[in-house]
Amino acid sequence: MSHTRTPVVAGWFTEDCTEEDFRLLGTRCSGCSTVSFPREDGFCRNPGCPGGEPAEVQLSKQGTVWSFTDGRYRPPPPYVSDPDVPWEPCTLVAVELAAERIVVLGQAAPGVGIADLTIGMTVEAVPGVLADAVGSEDLRATWNWRPVPTPDSGAPDGGAA
Repeated sequence: MSHTRTPVVAGWFTEDCTEEDFRLLGTRCSGCSTVSFPREDGFCRNPGCPGGEPAEVQLSKQGTVWSFTDGRYRPPPPYVSDPDVPWEPCTLVAVELAAERIVVLGQAAPGVGIADLTIGMTVEAVPGVLADAVGSEDLRATWNWRPVPTPDSGAPDGGAA
């Protein structure tokens, strides 16, 4: 079966790149340097900004786990999913990006559950697909958060070996 990778939202992450080069895309205001994700192309969200043009920036690849939970039910619309495909629980992770200090929510990489995560551990953004799209012809491309192995243990940072 051939697969088509369609971004869940175009312009939110790099496409057609290696896993190492994968990045979330945001915008930085030229007036006050405020970084936005999701991207804001029309105006700066900072109410105290003197005004400036937003420009696209690649966001930090790594960040620290701010919070996490497991999703055991199908989210309601506007979330798009096929009601004929059984819902598979997934792990959701809120990550504070290293340089930008903003929190971005996303699914954990396949095989990563809440038992594999701890608050403050280092994770990285990697290409992924929405959990309920696995196995379909149209893969809805998104990002996943994956624990970064620590150099001395070989285990994910803060996780069990």
